[in-house]
Amino acid sequence: MTDLSLVAAISIFTAGMTVSFGALGPALGEGRAASTALNAIAQQPDAASTISRTLFVSLAMIESTAIYCFVVAMILVFANPFWNAIAAASGVGS
Repeated sequence: MTDLSLVAAISIFTAGMTVSFGALGPALGEGRAASTALNAIAQQPDAASTISRTLFVSLAMIESTAIYCFVVAMILVFANPFWNAIAAASGVGS
């Protein structure tokens, strides 16, 4: 196994782990936030608009975590900063 293939394998594995954990955490958080908001609306229906607005802002912030993890995974796969350094050190592509 060459250095480039080792970097590629580690990058792909790390990208997969980043996406999997980056999707799992926000999914659990969004479920918990929605559940808590529905319980709060059921207990205080008059405050439904305020709770809904706060819920939507919270869901957007939680979702941004998943998008951030997706972007990091794409950078690892398509624009890995170690790729050029390893290629230059091994003399491939020059």
